[in-house]
Amino acid sequence: MQADQLPASRATTVINAMSVDVEEYFQVSAFERRVTRDEWDSWPSRVEQNTGLLLDLFANCGVSATFFCLGWIAERHPALIRRIVDEGHELASHGWDHTRVHDMDRERLRQDVIRTKSVLEDTGGRQVLGYRAPTFSIGKRNLWALGVLKEAGYEYSSSIFPVRHDLYGFPEAPRSAFTDADSGIIEVPMSTLRLFDRNLPFCGGGYFRLYPYAVTRWALQRVNQSEGRPCIFYMHPWEVDPDQPRPSSLSLRTRFRHYLNLDRVAGRLERLLKDFRWDRMDRIFLPETVQSQQPRSVLRSATG
Repeated sequence: MQADQLPASRATTVINAMSVDVEEYFQVSAFERRVTRDEWDSWPSRVEQNTGLLLDLFANCGVSATFFCLGWIAERHPALIRRIVDEGHELASHGWDHTRVHDMDRERLRQDVIRTKSVLEDTGGRQVLGYRAPTFSIGKRNLWALGVLKEAGYEYSSSIFPVRHDLYGFPEAPRSAFTDADSGIIEVPMSTLRLFDRNLPFCGGGYFRLYPYAVTRWALQRVNQSEGRPCIFYMHPWEVDPDQPRPSSLSLRTRFRHYLNLDRVAGRLERLLKDFRWDRMDRIFLPETVQSQQPRSVLRSATG
Protein backbone atom coordinates (compact mmCIF):
# COMPACT_ATOMS: atom_id res chain seq x y z
CA MET A 1 0.00 0.00 0.00
CA GLN A 2 1.38 3.41 -0.94
CA ALA A 3 1.80 6.02 1.79
CA ASP A 4 -0.98 8.28 0.42
CA GLN A 5 -3.42 5.38 0.65
CA LEU A 6 -3.01 4.86 4.37
CA PRO A 7 -6.13 5.45 6.48
CA ALA A 8 -6.51 9.09 7.52
CA SER A 9 -7.75 8.00 10.94
CA ARG A 10 -4.26 7.17 12.18
CA ALA A 11 -2.79 9.37 14.89
CA THR A 12 -0.64 11.79 12.85
CA THR A 13 0.06 12.76 9.27
CA VAL A 14 3.75 11.88 9.67
CA ILE A 15 4.67 8.56 8.06
CA ASN A 16 6.92 6.43 10.27
CA ALA A 17 9.28 3.64 9.25
CA MET A 18 8.46 0.07 10.24
CA SER A 19 11.40 -2.34 10.29
CA VAL A 20 12.09 -5.95 11.23
CA ASP A 21 15.52 -7.42 12.01
CA VAL A 22 15.17 -10.95 10.64
CA GLU A 23 17.14 -13.36 12.81
CA GLU A 24 16.55 -16.53 14.80
CA TYR A 25 15.78 -16.44 18.52
CA PHE A 26 19.15 -18.09 19.29
CA GLN A 27 21.21 -15.55 17.32
CA VAL A 28 20.87 -12.61 19.69
CA SER A 29 24.08 -11.22 21.16
CA ALA A 30 22.94 -12.01 24.68
CA PHE A 31 22.99 -15.75 23.86
CA GLU A 32 26.38 -15.90 22.15
CA ARG A 33 28.15 -17.50 25.11
CA ARG A 34 25.39 -20.08 25.55
CA VAL A 35 24.60 -20.92 21.91
CA THR A 36 27.70 -20.81 19.72
CA ARG A 37 27.61 -20.39 15.95
CA ASP A 38 28.70 -23.99 15.53
CA GLU A 39 25.49 -25.04 17.31
CA TRP A 40 23.04 -22.88 15.38
CA ASP A 41 21.99 -25.55 12.90
CA SER A 42 21.19 -27.93 15.75
CA TRP A 43 18.50 -25.63 17.20
CA PRO A 44 14.93 -25.72 15.84
CA SER A 45 14.36 -22.96 13.30
CA ARG A 46 11.37 -20.71 13.96
CA VAL A 47 12.21 -17.65 11.88
CA GLU A 48 10.03 -18.54 8.90
CA GLN A 49 6.86 -19.09 10.91
CA ASN A 50 7.46 -16.05 13.10
CA THR A 51 8.26 -13.74 10.20
CA GLY A 52 5.19 -15.14 8.49
CA LEU A 53 3.06 -13.99 11.41
CA LEU A 54 4.45 -10.47 10.99
CA LEU A 55 3.87 -10.53 7.24
CA ASP A 56 0.25 -11.58 7.80
CA LEU A 57 -0.24 -8.82 10.36
CA PHE A 58 1.29 -6.19 8.07
CA ALA A 59 -0.93 -7.35 5.21
CA ASN A 60 -4.06 -7.17 7.37
CA CYS A 61 -3.17 -3.61 8.44
CA GLY A 62 -2.07 -2.41 5.00
CA VAL A 63 1.51 -1.69 6.10
CA SER A 64 4.72 -1.99 4.10
CA ALA A 65 7.96 -2.45 6.06
CA THR A 66 11.71 -2.90 5.70
CA PHE A 67 13.14 -6.32 6.57
CA PHE A 68 16.82 -6.28 7.53
CA CYS A 69 17.77 -9.90 6.92
CA LEU A 70 20.82 -11.94 7.86
CA GLY A 71 22.58 -13.60 4.94
CA TRP A 72 22.68 -16.78 7.05
CA ILE A 73 18.87 -16.72 7.11
CA ALA A 74 18.54 -16.01 3.38
CA GLU A 75 20.78 -18.94 2.53
CA ARG A 76 18.59 -21.35 4.53
CA HIS A 77 15.16 -19.82 3.91
CA PRO A 78 15.05 -18.49 0.34
CA ALA A 79 11.26 -18.86 0.16
CA LEU A 80 10.91 -16.45 3.08
CA ILE A 81 13.08 -13.86 1.34
CA ARG A 82 11.02 -14.16 -1.84
CA ARG A 83 7.79 -13.82 0.14
CA ILE A 84 9.04 -10.59 1.75
CA VAL A 85 9.76 -9.12 -1.67
CA ASP A 86 6.63 -10.49 -3.34
CA GLU A 87 4.43 -8.86 -0.70
CA GLY A 88 5.88 -5.43 -1.42
CA HIS A 89 8.31 -4.96 1.44
CA GLU A 90 11.86 -3.63 1.25
CA LEU A 91 14.64 -6.21 1.53
CA ALA A 92 17.72 -4.91 3.34
CA SER A 93 20.87 -6.32 4.96
CA HIS A 94 21.55 -7.18 8.59
CA GLY A 95 24.99 -8.63 7.85
CA TRP A 96 25.85 -12.27 7.39
CA ASP A 97 25.74 -13.96 10.79
CA HIS A 98 25.05 -11.25 13.38
CA THR A 99 28.71 -10.51 14.03
CA ARG A 100 28.89 -7.03 15.54
CA VAL A 101 30.73 -4.44 13.49
CA HIS A 102 33.08 -3.48 16.31
CA ASP A 103 34.32 -7.09 16.31
CA MET A 104 35.42 -6.80 12.66
CA ASP A 105 38.17 -4.93 10.85
CA ARG A 106 37.61 -3.13 7.55
CA GLU A 107 38.34 -6.09 5.30
CA ARG A 108 36.19 -8.52 7.26
CA LEU A 109 33.29 -6.05 7.27
CA ARG A 110 33.71 -5.46 3.55
CA GLN A 111 33.52 -9.19 2.84
CA ASP A 112 30.56 -9.58 5.21
CA VAL A 113 28.40 -6.84 3.69
CA ILE A 114 29.26 -7.66 0.07
CA ARG A 115 28.50 -11.36 0.60
CA THR A 116 25.20 -10.61 2.30
CA LYS A 117 24.13 -8.08 -0.32
CA SER A 118 24.90 -10.54 -3.11
CA VAL A 119 22.94 -13.42 -1.55
CA LEU A 120 19.94 -11.23 -0.72
CA GLU A 121 19.83 -9.74 -4.20
CA ASP A 122 20.22 -13.10 -5.92
CA THR A 123 17.48 -14.60 -3.75
CA GLY A 124 15.04 -11.71 -3.67
CA GLY A 125 15.63 -10.38 -7.17
CA ARG A 126 15.75 -6.79 -5.91
CA GLN A 127 18.57 -4.33 -5.29
CA VAL A 128 19.51 -4.05 -1.62
CA LEU A 129 20.15 -0.46 -0.57
CA GLY A 130 19.89 -0.53 3.24
CA TYR A 131 21.96 -1.98 6.07
CA ARG A 132 21.50 -2.27 9.82
CA ALA A 133 24.44 -3.33 11.97
CA PRO A 134 23.81 -6.21 14.37
CA THR A 135 23.17 -4.83 17.86
CA PHE A 136 23.49 -1.27 16.49
CA SER A 137 27.25 -1.73 16.58
CA ILE A 138 28.37 1.34 14.66
CA GLY A 139 29.42 4.18 16.96
CA LYS A 140 32.22 6.54 17.79
CA ARG A 141 34.85 3.75 17.66
CA ASN A 142 34.13 2.65 14.11
CA LEU A 143 32.57 5.39 12.00
CA TRP A 144 34.89 4.20 9.23
CA ALA A 145 32.28 1.46 8.70
CA LEU A 146 29.96 3.94 6.96
CA GLY A 147 32.52 4.35 4.19
CA VAL A 148 32.85 0.59 3.81
CA LEU A 149 29.09 0.31 3.39
CA LYS A 150 29.00 3.00 0.71
CA GLU A 151 31.85 1.38 -1.20
CA ALA A 152 29.94 -1.92 -1.09
CA GLY A 153 26.94 -0.32 -2.79
CA TYR A 154 24.65 0.55 0.11
CA GLU A 155 22.80 3.86 0.01
CA TYR A 156 21.75 4.09 3.65
CA SER A 157 22.48 2.66 7.07
CA SER A 158 20.30 2.48 10.18
CA SER A 159 22.98 1.38 12.62
CA ILE A 160 23.56 4.15 15.17
CA PHE A 161 21.53 4.32 18.37
CA PRO A 162 22.10 7.71 20.07
CA VAL A 163 21.67 6.42 23.66
CA ARG A 164 23.74 5.05 26.51
CA HIS A 165 23.48 1.25 26.80
CA ASP A 166 25.75 -1.53 28.00
CA LEU A 167 25.72 -3.27 24.59
CA TYR A 168 25.60 -0.32 22.17
CA GLY A 169 25.07 3.40 21.90
CA PHE A 170 26.49 6.70 20.67
CA PRO A 171 24.62 9.36 22.70
CA GLU A 172 26.48 12.27 21.09
CA ALA A 173 25.32 11.34 17.58
CA PRO A 174 22.55 13.27 15.80
CA ARG A 175 19.03 12.14 16.57
CA SER A 176 17.74 12.60 13.04
CA ALA A 177 18.84 11.28 9.65
CA PHE A 178 22.00 12.81 8.21
CA THR A 179 24.30 12.39 5.25
CA ASP A 180 27.83 11.36 6.13
CA ALA A 181 30.04 13.98 4.48
CA ASP A 182 32.97 11.65 3.89
CA SER A 183 31.17 8.71 2.31
CA GLY A 184 27.88 10.22 1.15
CA ILE A 185 25.87 7.45 2.77
CA ILE A 186 22.68 8.36 4.63
CA GLU A 187 22.59 7.28 8.27
CA VAL A 188 19.16 6.96 9.89
CA PRO A 189 19.71 6.70 13.66
CA MET A 190 17.24 4.83 15.80
CA SER A 191 14.53 7.01 17.27
CA THR A 192 14.82 8.56 20.71
CA LEU A 193 12.83 11.00 22.79
CA ARG A 194 14.71 14.04 24.11
CA LEU A 195 13.67 14.43 27.73
CA PHE A 196 15.47 15.83 30.80
CA ASP A 197 18.55 16.55 28.63
CA ARG A 198 18.86 12.89 27.70
CA ASN A 199 18.02 10.74 24.72
CA LEU A 200 15.54 8.11 25.85
CA PRO A 201 14.97 4.98 23.73
CA PHE A 202 11.41 3.82 23.19
CA CYS A 203 10.79 2.74 19.63
CA GLY A 204 11.07 -1.02 19.45
CA GLY A 205 12.66 -4.21 20.66
CA GLY A 206 12.91 -4.69 24.40
CA TYR A 207 11.67 -1.15 25.04
CA PHE A 208 8.38 -1.96 23.32
CA ARG A 209 8.01 -5.00 25.56
CA LEU A 210 9.12 -3.19 28.74
CA TYR A 211 7.03 -0.01 28.56
CA PRO A 212 3.23 -0.01 28.72
CA TYR A 213 1.80 0.51 25.26
CA ALA A 214 0.52 3.96 26.24
CA VAL A 215 4.08 5.13 26.90
CA THR A 216 5.30 4.02 23.47
CA ARG A 217 2.31 5.62 21.80
CA TRP A 218 2.83 8.90 23.67
CA ALA A 219 6.54 9.06 22.88
CA LEU A 220 6.08 8.28 19.20
CA GLN A 221 3.28 10.79 18.85
CA ARG A 222 5.37 13.45 20.63
CA VAL A 223 8.26 13.04 18.18
CA ASN A 224 5.85 13.10 15.24
CA GLN A 225 3.98 16.19 16.40
CA SER A 226 6.54 18.25 18.35
CA GLU A 227 9.51 17.59 16.05
CA GLY A 228 7.56 16.92 12.87
CA ARG A 229 9.66 13.95 11.83
CA PRO A 230 9.23 10.20 11.45
CA CYS A 231 10.21 7.56 13.96
CA ILE A 232 11.91 4.29 13.15
CA PHE A 233 10.33 1.30 14.86
CA TYR A 234 12.16 -2.02 14.97
CA MET A 235 11.43 -5.52 16.19
CA HIS A 236 12.46 -9.15 15.70
CA PRO A 237 10.43 -12.17 14.58
CA TRP A 238 11.20 -14.03 17.82
CA GLU A 239 9.42 -11.28 19.77
CA VAL A 240 6.03 -12.66 18.69
CA ASP A 241 6.98 -16.19 19.78
CA PRO A 242 6.42 -16.85 23.51
CA ASP A 243 6.78 -20.62 22.91
CA GLN A 244 10.33 -20.51 21.52
CA PRO A 245 12.84 -23.03 22.94
CA ARG A 246 14.82 -21.63 25.85
CA PRO A 247 18.54 -22.23 26.37
CA SER A 248 19.46 -23.23 29.89
CA SER A 249 21.80 -21.43 32.28
CA LEU A 250 20.94 -17.93 31.13
CA SER A 251 21.50 -15.12 33.59
CA LEU A 252 18.51 -13.48 35.24
CA ARG A 253 19.27 -10.27 33.35
CA THR A 254 19.32 -12.04 29.99
CA ARG A 255 16.10 -13.92 30.72
CA PHE A 256 14.40 -10.67 31.69
CA ARG A 257 15.55 -8.85 28.57
CA HIS A 258 14.73 -11.60 26.12
CA TYR A 259 11.48 -13.10 27.42
CA LEU A 260 9.70 -10.14 29.00
CA ASN A 261 6.12 -9.79 27.72
CA LEU A 262 6.58 -11.90 24.58
CA ASP A 263 2.94 -12.92 24.86
CA ARG A 264 1.83 -9.29 24.55
CA VAL A 265 3.84 -8.17 21.53
CA ALA A 266 1.49 -9.27 18.75
CA GLY A 267 -1.46 -7.44 20.27
CA ARG A 268 0.56 -4.32 20.98
CA LEU A 269 2.00 -4.33 17.50
CA GLU A 270 -1.43 -4.55 15.90
CA ARG A 271 -2.51 -1.49 17.89
CA LEU A 272 0.63 0.37 16.85
CA LEU A 273 0.08 -0.41 13.18
CA LYS A 274 -3.45 0.97 13.38
CA ASP A 275 -2.65 4.03 15.52
CA PHE A 276 0.10 5.43 13.25
CA ARG A 277 1.06 5.67 9.59
CA TRP A 278 3.87 3.39 8.39
CA ASP A 279 5.96 2.67 5.33
CA ARG A 280 9.31 1.24 4.18
CA MET A 281 12.57 2.95 5.12
CA ASP A 282 13.67 3.50 1.53
CA ARG A 283 10.45 5.30 0.58
CA ILE A 284 10.74 7.61 3.58
CA PHE A 285 14.44 8.44 3.61
CA LEU A 286 15.84 7.91 0.13
CA PRO A 287 13.57 9.71 -2.36
CA GLU A 288 13.64 13.10 -0.67
CA THR A 289 16.35 15.35 0.75
CA VAL A 290 17.16 14.24 4.29
CA GLN A 291 15.30 16.58 6.64
CA SER A 292 18.18 17.27 9.02
CA GLN A 293 21.57 16.80 7.39
CA GLN A 294 24.48 16.86 9.80
CA PRO A 295 28.06 17.47 8.62
CA ARG A 296 30.81 15.02 9.45
CA SER A 297 32.19 17.60 11.86
CA VAL A 298 29.31 16.88 14.23
CA LEU A 299 30.48 13.31 14.59
CA ARG A 300 34.13 14.28 14.71
CA SER A 301 33.51 16.67 17.58
CA ALA A 302 31.54 13.98 19.37
CA THR A 303 34.42 11.55 19.11
CA GLY A 304 37.07 14.08 20.08
